[in-house]
Amino acid sequence: MQEFETLTCVRFVPRAAEADFLNIVSNGGCASLIGKSGGSQIVELDASGCMSVGIIEHELIHALGFYHEQNRSDRDDYVTIHPENVIPGYLSNFKKYDTNNLGIEYDYSSVMHYARDAFSSNRNITIEPKPNPNVPVGQRNGLSILDISKINKLYQCDVCSHLLAGTNGTIISANYPSAYPNNSSCVWLVKTPSGQVTLQFQAFDIQSSPGCVSDYIKIYDGPTKTSPVLMDRACGTGLIPIQIASTNQMLVEFVSDGAVTGTGFKATSSSVQCGGAFYASTKTFTSPGYPGSYPPNIDCTWTITAPVGYRVSLRINYFQLEVEPSCTYDYLKIYNSTLNAVMGPYCGLMGFQSPFVSKSNSMMVTMHSDDSNNYRGFSATYTFVK
Repeated sequence: MQEFETLTCVRFVPRAAEADFLNIVSNGGCASLIGKSGGSQIVELDASGCMSVGIIEHELIHALGFYHEQNRSDRDDYVTIHPENVIPGYLSNFKKYDTNNLGIEYDYSSVMHYARDAFSSNRNITIEPKPNPNVPVGQRNGLSILDISKINKLYQCDVCSHLLAGTNGTIISANYPSAYPNNSSCVWLVKTPSGQVTLQFQAFDIQSSPGCVSDYIKIYDGPTKTSPVLMDRACGTGLIPIQIASTNQMLVEFVSDGAVTGTGFKATSSSVQCGGAFYASTKTFTSPGYPGSYPPNIDCTWTITAPVGYRVSLRINYFQLEVEPSCTYDYLKIYNSTLNAVMGPYCGLMGFQSPFVSKSNSMMVTMHSDDSNNYRGFSATYTFVK
């Protein structure tokens, strides 16, 4: 429901005394009527088998008025149904309906699309994409880009929302690198298949104002505006430190008023298996698994951001990574404010007598391991200093 709120104008609210409402029950299955029926409208979401995000969204989209994707009126142009492979009595699930497709193209990646072997009686395919039979179909990870488009079109939503669902993506403000429009409000929901979302800005030019009350970017550690704030309102020009979410979802919000504009921003998203973004005045962090051995084949990134006017002081409490003369197998790198100012790589069993101190208000630490010879890793503590 939160994802609907983030990306569309549809809102699910607790019932007060409305005569027509969705009655969500755990009743042994995952099912919903198509569109509004009136009164107490049952949506079945069994607690033991229907609690994944994709299944919940699938049934709620039915309630919003949409059939399965392979039931569309134009489905024969995109898939071939194999009734000979369907379990007897279940062929009605593959019926073609006279649907209003809203001018939106067929979507193999829709959360409303069945898998290619859905209701198969013999493990052979029941739905064959065409012309390419190898196109992936039938995901239940969440809304697709076209799922969002058709909801917004049907409900005439005046929203600016974007979904980036992949290992890598790019976010740019409208008209970039020309001036972005006035009076705009847009969100980007970034979802990676696994790991933690990272966001690295390549350009940033937003109208500056005291407290960034006019134009600003705000980043949330999660999929909604109720998620914890990862980066509060930012504006002006200059470097923005890399942002790392605690999960595989991050929400980016951009707001502009009716006055001066800038050229906007450009950022790229990716994922890391481990790491974090720190803003507290002091914190101790460690390699994954510490004081046990760190895992093989990891790439971790930690960013530390102090208030303007402060610097970051990082002390290594313990350090043991695989030893190799040039530190190419397992290693730690410390970046002093920018990606070009690197200290390291460091490896082996080392003792660091003095702390590392950044030249500005940010620092980044990265760790890499290969596929063999894993050790305890490291423990480090940072503080902010003048």
